[in-house]
Parts: sequence; structure tokens; C-alpha cells
Amino acid sequence: MIKAIETIKKYLLYTLVVLYPVFVFSFASATYTLPKTILLSVVVGLAIILWMVESVIKGSVSFKAGKFDIPILLVATSYIASGFLATPNKMEAFFFPGAATIVGASALLYFLINQLKAEDKEGISFAVVISGVLLSVVVLFAQIGVLTKIPQLPAFVKDVTFNPMGGSLPAVVYMLAALTIAALFIFKQKDNVYKLFAGVSAGVIILGMIILGKNILPGQPQSPKLPDLNTSWQIAVDTLKVSPIWGVGPGNYLTAFNRFRPVSYNASDLWQVRFTTATNYYMTAISELGFAGILAFAVLFIVLYKFVSRKFDIKFLPAIITLVLFAIFPIAPALITILFVLLAIISESENKNVNLLAESSSKSAVVLICLPFAVALGVFFFVASGWIRAEANYTKALEALAKNDAKTTYDAIVAAVKQNPTVDRYHASLAQIDMALAQSLASKTEVTDTDKETITQLVQEAINEGKATVTLNPARSGNWEILAQIYRSIMPFATGADQFAIQTYNQAVALDPTNPSLRISLGGVYYALGRYDDAIDTFKLAVLAKSNLANAHYNLAIAYQAKKDYDNAITSINNVISLVPNDSEDYKLAKSTLDELNKNKPAKTSEETDNLQAPQAIEPSNVKPPIELPEEATPPAATQ
Repeated sequence: MIKAIETIKKYLLYTLVVLYPVFVFSFASATYTLPKTILLSVVVGLAIILWMVESVIKGSVSFKAGKFDIPILLVATSYIASGFLATPNKMEAFFFPGAATIVGASALLYFLINQLKAEDKEGISFAVVISGVLLSVVVLFAQIGVLTKIPQLPAFVKDVTFNPMGGSLPAVVYMLAALTIAALFIFKQKDNVYKLFAGVSAGVIILGMIILGKNILPGQPQSPKLPDLNTSWQIAVDTLKVSPIWGVGPGNYLTAFNRFRPVSYNASDLWQVRFTTATNYYMTAISELGFAGILAFAVLFIVLYKFVSRKFDIKFLPAIITLVLFAIFPIAPALITILFVLLAIISESENKNVNLLAESSSKSAVVLICLPFAVALGVFFFVASGWIRAEANYTKALEALAKNDAKTTYDAIVAAVKQNPTVDRYHASLAQIDMALAQSLASKTEVTDTDKETITQLVQEAINEGKATVTLNPARSGNWEILAQIYRSIMPFATGADQFAIQTYNQAVALDPTNPSLRISLGGVYYALGRYDDAIDTFKLAVLAKSNLANAHYNLAIAYQAKKDYDNAITSINNVISLVPNDSEDYKLAKSTLDELNKNKPAKTSEETDNLQAPQAIEPSNVKPPIELPEEATPPAATQ
């Protein structure tokens, strides 16, 4: 019986390693990451259950200790503790992107592989090679159009750019790890069959790497866009100043990026891009985990260095190369798993056995030790099943929205919010859907009393959902911006919405201070209210944040023009003319505005072109009298 359990457990781990990089499905909006997290968690959970059953049958609890147990435990602990203590929205740490769950489950996978015999660990190495081959084959089939000819596959899989790792760069890193193991088999195996298998596998993996490598070259459509090293470094340093011990929390790098990126970033071509990772993995880890993460990885590097320097073996190369690549590139969470697998393979755990309970112990004592683990697994899977159902409904809502099916969209997103009310993106989507429906009714030529009642309900629900979005992650500038956009949208027909819009935009700016677009939006609210001095001051700050942003200068020109300060308006519009292409619609609009300013005539502020958009006055609403917002519509208190 024990032997059968060990065999089942071993092949479960083999299957996990083989399928992990290519495992995707379409039920989740996080098509590439979440399915891998679920597969990893389920298989690891089943393997732990089998280990507990085996321990009860044997009447003893023991495990094999490897060289990297303490560092791996420290890394996992830093992620989990930071997820609980630092990440504002725990769903980002433990569900999507779920870095804390992935690292924690990968650490358990490391310990499970540690329990295998040396020959079974070699089987894990073969599984890694096979997974690299599968990944390469999928990429090759996608590129040559084979997947498009299989009608049963979902639409996203049929795309020629489909990559089950979610990006070319993480796929190349994974393939390189698998290729290194295949090369070791070629050099170390004496059996010609194994050598042939490894050689063919290496050839397939190399072909996949060549295709992906070509795609990620500069200038190619799939070339990765990364923040520069200086930006990543400054974000990491400033994050440590504010939250030194635990960082901003796993899955929360975007918040640190918004708040701490230097104004020099606006001079780059990527100034509108908001990154969720730094330029490499370790910079991301420093920002997300703080000194807890730095300490954990320092211990890992020290232990690995001592281990390798004591008796170097080429079998250490896959793990070493992977750790080096982490210092060069940002990584997908799935690559943490392969790193822990590689460390488990070389950990030499087969040489040291630790007994917690000897075989002479009673089975009841073993049950008492295993019971907390069983309960924890049961609770985790029960809670996670609800999260998964909510994500499935959220994905259903997005699919219905793409088909313009308003009823299905609304019903599905409401179901997602009810099933998992702790995900801020669900509330944000529901708020935006509510506002779209309210604005559609408010734009009718004649608004009936019934319409007005419906609009009031939709607006209040939109505000409530916007406030929930902010409450779930008050440090995220984008959440405050969503709430601000709701207040701004209802300014024409809701009393008091203007002051709420100003309040929430100010908080969004405070959490993303170098973002000129936010200041332009805030200035637009001031302009709409006729507060031209405030609008001018705000647009000036947008210009300071990005001096070559034509739209910032254009808004400033229109605000000056509204105040009848024609000299400064002309100066600003000349700046616009110097920044836009001479053959563009923006240039024509700027020239027309300049001509009218020179004649002291009102500019055509309602016209929009490719990039330039003037601030708008509040247009009359068909909702009369205006809606009175209740007290609960007040925005949440600001935070820093």
C-alpha cells in the first residue's frame, strides 16, 4: 500500500512538472497565470494528502532535509507574510496575480520533490525537459498555424502569437532551463537511448527559442517593453524608505511604480505605460518584499555559493543560470516554480532523514500532527473554489460585453461581486457598467420620472462600487481615478458631484504625482466649473511633469484664453505648434486656435483631434431637477 502511494505521488509530481508551462484555459480573464496557479495548488495539495495518508499508515512522520530548505522557507515566508501585512488587497497577493500563493505552493513542491529518491529526482529532470519540448511544440504549432485548424480550441489559442507562458521572454527563460538539463543528459548519460532523447529534445527546444528570440528582438511586435534600470532602482529605494520591512506587498508593484517613479520617466517613449514589474525580478522583489525579501534571497545566494564552491558539479548549472537570468529580466510567476524545482533536484535531500515521530509512535499521534494540515488544505480549497467561480463569472461578463450583450454583462458581473466581494477590479467594472447605463438614459431627449429614478439608482450603485474599489486598495491611484471619473461624469446632473470629483482626483494625483494625464483631468474639472485660475495652476503642473506633452500646453492655452489672458495663451499654443507634426490634424487645430487668439476671438474648444483635447464646460442636462446625492455618496477619506 505504501509503495503504491509513493508511486502515485511520484507520477503526480511528474505530471505537474510536464504540464505546468503549457497549462491554460479560458474560464479566467487571467488566462495564462491563474490556471497554472490552480494546477500547482491542486496537485501539491493532493500530494500532501497522500504524504499524510502514508504517514498514518506507517505510524511515523519523517521527511528528508535538503541543502536549500531554510532559504526556500525564508523566501516563501517573506512572500506570504508580506502578502498578509503589506498588500492592501489580499486578492492580488493570493489570487491574481497571486505571487504569494505561487511561491508558497512552489516551496511545498520543493519539499515534496526533496522526499524522492535520487533516481526519481532524475525523472523530475526528464519531466522538465519534456515540459520544455511541449512548450516549444505549442509555440511552433501556433506560429505555423496548426492550432488554427483545430476547431475545438478557444479563440485565444488559435492566435499565431499564442504562448502558454503569456509572453515570449518568460518562455525563452523556461526553455533555456530545460535546454541546460537536456545538455547535461547528453554529456552525462551513458545510455544511448537517453542521449538520443536528450539530443532530439534539445533540438526542438532550440528551434522554439530561435522563433521566440526573433520575435523579442527590438523593433518586433512582441519585443518586451521594460522600464529602465534607473527607474526601477529609484522605485525600489523609495519603497524601502516608506515600507522597509515588508515592501508594498506581492502583486502590488504597480502602486509603487505609480507613487515613486521619477519624473525623468516621462521623457521616455513609454511614459504612458504603467508597469507591474521592475526591469528585473530582484528589483521587483525588493520593492514588493522589502528587507524581508532581501534577507531571504541573501541567505539563498550564500547557501548556494557555499554548496557550489564545496564541490562544483555541472548539474548545478540549470539553477545557477536561472538565478542569473532573474537578475537580467522580469519574470512570470511560473518561473519561480521551475527555480524551486531545479533547486530541489540538486538539494541532496536523499542523504539526510529527519524523524518527527518514530515508527514506534501511535497512529493517533500521527493523526494529531497531520490534522491541522488537512484542515488548512480543506479550508483553502473551499475558499479558493468560490474565488474561481467568481472569476469565471467575471470572464463571462467581459465576453458578453464584447458581444454588446448588456443584460448578460450586468448579471455576470453582479454575480462575480457577490461571490467574491474582495476583488477591486470586479467592483471597478461594475461601477463603469452602471455609469454607462446611467449616461445612456440621461442622454435621452426626454427623461421621464421612471428614467430619473433608474438613473439615480444606477448612479448611487456606481458610486458605491467605486468607493468599494477605493476601500479595497486605497493606495492604488487608478482606483481613485475610477471614482473621480464617476463623479465627473455625473457633474451635469448631480448636485455636489463637482466637489467630490476634485477631492478624488486630488487623491489620485497624490498617489501618482508624476502623471500629467491625471493633472489634465483635474484641470478639466476646474475649467468646467469656471475656476480658471485653479485650472491654469493645475495645467502648469502637468506641463512641469512632461514638458513635451502637447495636450498639456493646449489645455493651458485654452484656460488662459478663457481668462482672456491672450499673451500667455499665445505662448502656450506656440508650444503646441512646436511639438506636433506639421502634417497632423493637431497642427491644423493649433494653428486655427492661434489665429483666433491673435484676433481675440474664442477658440473652438469642442473640437477633438488625434491627441489634443481641450477642457470642456459643463453641458446642460436633460435630467431636471438635478439629482441630489445622498450623504453616503461622499468619497472615502484620503490616504497616503
